[in-house]
Amino acid sequence: MAPDDFRARLLAVGPRPARILIISDAWEPQVNGVVRTLQTLARELRVLGHNVEIVGPDRFCTIPCPTYPDIRLSLFPRRKLSRLIEDYAPDALHIATEGPLGLSARKWARKRGCAFTTAFHTRFPEYVHARTGLPPALFYGFLRRFHGAGQGMMVATASLRGELAGRGFKSLRAWSRGVDLALFCPQPREDWGLPGPIFIYVGRVAVEKNIRAFLDLDLPGSKVVVGGGPQLAALRRDYPAVCFAGPRYGAELARAYASADVFVFPSRTDTFGLVILEALACGTPVAAFNVTGPKDVLADADGNIGAVDDDLRAAALAALGADRAAARRHAERFSWRACAEMFLSHLVPLGGH
Repeated sequence: MAPDDFRARLLAVGPRPARILIISDAWEPQVNGVVRTLQTLARELRVLGHNVEIVGPDRFCTIPCPTYPDIRLSLFPRRKLSRLIEDYAPDALHIATEGPLGLSARKWARKRGCAFTTAFHTRFPEYVHARTGLPPALFYGFLRRFHGAGQGMMVATASLRGELAGRGFKSLRAWSRGVDLALFCPQPREDWGLPGPIFIYVGRVAVEKNIRAFLDLDLPGSKVVVGGGPQLAALRRDYPAVCFAGPRYGAELARAYASADVFVFPSRTDTFGLVILEALACGTPVAAFNVTGPKDVLADADGNIGAVDDDLRAAALAALGADRAAARRHAERFSWRACAEMFLSHLVPLGGH
């Protein structure tokens, strides 16, 4: 089947549902943007009528990732993963990450002459730099080779596509994200028992998230951090005046967003930032650095929904004057259904022709 015919069948569901296999080193019980994206993508694809299987580290023997033990790395997965792929007999194969499972799936596909797609979810070189000091350029050659073996690499934002194209990546495909508009919505505010205004950070508490840049800001009112991770104990020790609320999920998480005056996103390395959409959906304006991810998500808004600036304090103060109703309207432009359909449009038949 020609790729164009295959994509048309995927979008129309065709004579039979497609069997879609996604390989990811990031999977449950991890809590992060990659996992949330794949969880919701799989749900939407099933609603559209397709069969979807996600293979993650939970099916293999694992070891903790150095410097981040909450992430488990699959140990020698090649043989078992090969059996899982062949037993499932997918119509399309998507490799979401560049870890042990992604490398093994790539090797399986290349050995058999099978076509596949990939995605650029994480700035792996910058994350390694944040933890080890090694220059990011050391790792971009590996990433170009990894993704270059596929028939298309999905990328979340226009600015990231431009950056990666400048680094020599080919066959880039636009693949945006969505937000659960029923869960994340404006609602009565929680009483934090803190002087306002409330500036909040939500997400993993890890060094690559650059949270100290937020906590060091001279801002009025109070700062709140929602989330867990390897840097939590150190930040609690170093910033006793900050409210560390711990991880929250579901309705509790949505209420935390809605109960803040500004959501501050200090990361300089995220490829998108799902939490930005979640905050906006709750009517909470966003302040961030003027970098890939925030500047893409906040672009073309109908009204003042926050601020991006090279000066994070200036952005946070400017966001205090934003329109919460406009923030919600902007988030409503991001649909998980559209995200799933965009993903389907980029898949290729396993045979490649």
